Amino acid sequence: MERLLLAAEEGGRTGRVIEILVLQALAHQLRRDIPAASGALARALALAEPEGFVRVFIDEGPPLAALLRAAAKQGTTRAYARRLLATMSGPGPGRPVAQVLIDPLSERELDVLRLLGTELDGPAIARELMVSLSTVRTHTKNIYAKLAVTNRRAAVRRAAELGLSPARNRSS
Repeated sequence: MERLLLAAEEGGRTGRVIEILVLQALAHQLRRDIPAASGALARALALAEPEGFVRVFIDEGPPLAALLRAAAKQGTTRAYARRLLATMSGPGPGRPVAQVLIDPLSERELDVLRLLGTELDGPAIARELMVSLSTVRTHTKNIYAKLAVTNRRAAVRRAAELGLSPARNRSS
């Protein structure tokens, strides 16, 4: 992994550097080398925070959560580690869904998301919401970024996983 890390750093591929550091942290944790695990995670968090990386941490689930809990108690990225932990834990009793996403969907984005779950194409969604196609595309791009997906099916699926239920009926 050291060789991959060096290549990613030399190539300026910050996302890959973060991924490798997270994997190194987990590997160190498995070997019970907690100081090395904490160091790799601290470096990953420091690189990730300015760009708002979330998924690379969340995808590792419970094994990384223990390290994040330790990071949330010390270091310069405490608040970021706490936000990641809150995102990892997902919606729960008494906790609104909006807390699951670091950048929650706006009401209008939720409207677009609801219509993405239908058979309507972009122009039809624009007509339904009485906005321009460009506005629908902007909302769709924002939805994809916030949900960390790349297409409408994945957006609808991710929304369902998060309890955002895009198919809900809304009265206007």
